[in-house]
Amino acid sequence: MRAQVVAILLLTLAISARAEAPIYSAASIVNAADNQSGVLAPNTIGTIYGQNLAYGTQSLSPSEVQGGVLPTVFPGTGARVIIGSILANLLYVSPTQINFLVPPNLIPGTVNLNVVVDSWAGPSIPVQLAAASPALFQLDAQNAIATEADGTLITPAAPAKPGDIVILYATGLGYTAPQVVYGQIPEMAARVVQSASFTIQFDGIAVDPDAILYAGVAPGFAGLYQINLILPASMNASPQISIGYPDSMSPTGVTLPVQP
Repeated sequence: MRAQVVAILLLTLAISARAEAPIYSAASIVNAADNQSGVLAPNTIGTIYGQNLAYGTQSLSPSEVQGGVLPTVFPGTGARVIIGSILANLLYVSPTQINFLVPPNLIPGTVNLNVVVDSWAGPSIPVQLAAASPALFQLDAQNAIATEADGTLITPAAPAKPGDIVILYATGLGYTAPQVVYGQIPEMAARVVQSASFTIQFDGIAVDPDAILYAGVAPGFAGLYQINLILPASMNASPQISIGYPDSMSPTGVTLPVQP
């Protein structure tokens, strides 16, 4: 009898532990590439840090993508992200972190974001959406993730050389043509609509626009953009790199391993 009472008590405590509203703030909603809060953009990978964000931990896997359509909830986790009154597609959830995709069909402006776990809703947080919110994914605290044209990873121990064709990876580059379809993983290349004004700077100096071979979605990956670039023939060792548009550039302080 006592064992039954203990079991019931433990079950009650477990349910009570699960039944807590999600906790997060404006400062804990960030761009997944650079961890900067403040502004996101349509088709950007975002991250929410907090507490009670889900019942368990799960990452996106092939079994979760049905017919090329991304999930809005992982079974057993209870977690959903609503942004601009639209369910966001999820890439990863855990009790303390959610990676989500800002719906590509939203337009710039202020939208509200909520995390809901079953019937428990977190605070409604105003999020500013811009046409673009560029950020490079990073290999470490200093270096951007980049590969050679053959897929070889560029690192400080294996730097690129001037004149190489390299591929950079980013999120937040904004709308593309054709436009990414909500809920679907892009299967074909699609350039950013602002291609004419897209720029890359090394140590504050813009590269020749003709050297930017492609800037657009990375086929087969949700929210990921790639930039194919011919490195200048003359450049500094491991220069600082920034990408984006005249009114919206990625944060400074990120370098690309290059050895002249």
